[in-house]
Amino acid sequence: MLLNLFLPACQASLRASVAQFLTSQTLQKTTGHSHGIASRQARTLSSTSPRLTVSKMSVEAAKALAGAAAVNNHVTAATKVVGVGSGSTIVYAVQRLAERVREEGLQVRCIPTSFQARQLIMQHGLVLGDLEIDTRIDVTIDGCDEADKDLTLIKGGGGCQTQEKIVAAYSDTFIVIADYRKDSVKLGQAWKYVPIEVIPMAYRQVMARLEEQMGGKGELRMAKAKAGPVVTDNGNLIVDWYWDQAREMNWMEVNTTIQCMAGVVETGLFVGMADKAYFGQEDGSVVDRDRN
Repeated sequence: MLLNLFLPACQASLRASVAQFLTSQTLQKTTGHSHGIASRQARTLSSTSPRLTVSKMSVEAAKALAGAAAVNNHVTAATKVVGVGSGSTIVYAVQRLAERVREEGLQVRCIPTSFQARQLIMQHGLVLGDLEIDTRIDVTIDGCDEADKDLTLIKGGGGCQTQEKIVAAYSDTFIVIADYRKDSVKLGQAWKYVPIEVIPMAYRQVMARLEEQMGGKGELRMAKAKAGPVVTDNGNLIVDWYWDQAREMNWMEVNTTIQCMAGVVETGLFVGMADKAYFGQEDGSVVDRDRN
């Protein structure tokens, strides 16, 4: 089965380097393996003009491949409402979605998961939706900070996990896109902490309770471009929980335990939520994996 990718024209910057070889390309299905998981399937990139001349793609190019594959495979003429995630990888999915809307006349409304997602939707001329009006979401496409072999995710590096989880939970299908660095067998190989959104008055108590009940260490996330802590779109704070890597974790139980702590709004653990993930690879292929 051929999957067409139509990405923007060649740009000089690294961020748009993928466009140098995605002008006229298709994805051909083949067998692929990553981290020894034989059940995964890869779709490898082929091109006629221009021909790919580099041995390794940039991280941004890998992100673009994953984003385009997700939009091509999961947005159809029957799709009416699309959840738009947050982060750096979702930019490419929105670009591809906007192209398809222009080229195919798709009629879709987009539900944002953050201020950033809202801006992306509007900047690309897409129709902005709202959960109060669009109570049913056909598909949500979002990135992750890390995904394990079972598609248990860590999200929240950008502080948007609460709205991201709400939109994903009320979607018929939840699709994850990422580059090869985010694909792990076990959580903790690429990302060392779980972001937790907390009510400001309780952040110290939540950190103490985390360390007392769960071990590890909780740290209040501080802002880099302002004095003081990071403040979420919801007006709350972020506690990053660095769990004990030596402990074996049941992530469903961990997630439930943290959610039940007074003052916790939401965790960055997405357990049993993702239906499928696409990982752009350095060699120009896209590895896709279904939830076990």
